[in-house]
Amino acid sequence: MSLQNTLQALADPTRREILNLLKKGPLPAGEISAQFNMTAPSVSRHLSVLKAADLIRDTRKGQFIIYELNASVLEETLLWITELKGG
Repeated sequence: MSLQNTLQALADPTRREILNLLKKGPLPAGEISAQFNMTAPSVSRHLSVLKAADLIRDTRKGQFIIYELNASVLEETLLWITELKGG
């Protein structure tokens, strides 16, 4: 995990909203796209950035790609922030 990639991925409000959707459980790409007023390729790009930062994982099920949250990277980031502030 690269902390820089994680923080860059978290900097975008759309990507943070995708993470909020996925905290409720895995979702197919189409259902994620349906939640946003943007093109499917734009949402796909956001998903790619989150995946590159290891914040989400994907699994192919038939013709669908299912995305899920990878909370371990978020936990590592929170630990770093806590240590940084001296807690």
